[in-house]
Amino acid sequence: QLHIVESGGGLVQPGGSLRLSCAASGFAFNYYAIGWFRRAPGKEREGVSCISYTGSSTKYSDSVKGRFTISRDNAKNTVYLQMNNLKPEDTAVYYCAARPWELCELSSPSYDFWGQGTQVTVSS
Repeated sequence: QLHIVESGGGLVQPGGSLRLSCAASGFAFNYYAIGWFRRAPGKEREGVSCISYTGSSTKYSDSVKGRFTISRDNAKNTVYLQMNNLKPEDTAVYYCAARPWELCELSSPSYDFWGQGTQVTVSS
């Protein structure tokens, strides 16, 4: 049975850091590109970052470039999102998703499998 589970969210002060994890099972994780998306209250879902299935190619939205780093460990079927210098506007539910292509993109319709999300709140 397919599972994607996000973890690592929480409450952090502005300027702080969090590391999100996306653990997957039940499908050929090594052959799926993975994306991180977020949805803030009252806003549409936004592509944040993504990584190819080899890990050799990554993409970031302009809003997080230079602050967030995506990586993957295929031996552990896990993708990570290291988030540094967090800002209040990063507050959102963060979702992990998988698509069966080598390369990734920040457009959500191309992703087949989604996790339930993890809440990130940046506030003093």
